[in-house]
Amino acid sequence: MKRSLTPAIATLTLAALAFSSAASAQTVLRASHQFPGGQGDVRDEMVQMMADKVAEADVGLEIQVYPGQSLFKADEQWGALVRGRLDITALPLDYASGRHPEFSATLMPGLVRNHEHAQRLNDSEYMEMIKEIIQEGGARVLADAWLSGAFASSQNCITSPETVEGQNFRAAGPAFEEMLEAAGASIASMPSSDIYTAMQTGVLDAANTSSMSFVSYRLYEQVDCLTEPGEHALWFMYEPILISEQVWQGLDEAQQEALMAASQEAEEFFAAEAAAIDQQMVEVFEENGVEVVSMSKEDYDAWLEIAKQSSYKNFADNVENGQAIIDAALAVE
Repeated sequence: MKRSLTPAIATLTLAALAFSSAASAQTVLRASHQFPGGQGDVRDEMVQMMADKVAEADVGLEIQVYPGQSLFKADEQWGALVRGRLDITALPLDYASGRHPEFSATLMPGLVRNHEHAQRLNDSEYMEMIKEIIQEGGARVLADAWLSGAFASSQNCITSPETVEGQNFRAAGPAFEEMLEAAGASIASMPSSDIYTAMQTGVLDAANTSSMSFVSYRLYEQVDCLTEPGEHALWFMYEPILISEQVWQGLDEAQQEALMAASQEAEEFFAAEAAAIDQQMVEVFEENGVEVVSMSKEDYDAWLEIAKQSSYKNFADNVENGQAIIDAALAVE
């Protein structure tokens, strides 16, 4: 004979079933990026903040963060995202310029002058054009982020164009590669996460990358001179947080709203921190015995002239709507 459940046991059983059902209804998104986790990198902190805020919203959505290329390599993230193998990424957008050459306009020498200018670009026709291509490619921007960057070398200080002649240089993206090659440097392409080893083994003499990456990847251990962004920043890179469009469309309205609210908070946090990163980089490098210099206005103008004759011209000639994208960016004061 079957024994009936006591009321107390029946209540516990129903509660367990309800918990199991709720747990199975939880949507889990995987967020991948290349930057060190839990070590103060503001890009990692930005993604972690989003994960925390989404969890607090209690809308059946969880973000699991995989830093330091622990899920996908840096150059694999865009492809994984748009194919639906990855849900969210914090990505230097120019890394995907091999698939969408228009993205090189987000790392074009001298196109972004300072952090305030970068914020104005976020609401411009230029960024509308870039985001349209992102969405057509299968992704969507959750949060905008711009980082300034620097130059560093184990050979000499990088100031005027003549100072890069003969050096093996890691340049972030095609536009900087074309400009530096025109100035006499030899180019080696790689993600920022590989710069340290390449310098340690002699593959590289010099590199440019974001101020945050110079600190996070401890590049002060491999260089003798750093050229800070200063008043004449030649290097700015767009590093947004992206979500797969396919994944976005699969979220319910409450989850989408919670994710966008979390993204807005993360974007505001990043914007407040971005300018301070440059000073942090300078202090860390000086503390580690690295000489720190700045480009003069004359140095900057000389570089910009080379860029206009190399990377700007190549972009306008070879990328669909290339000139229109550059003109839209230059129209933002």
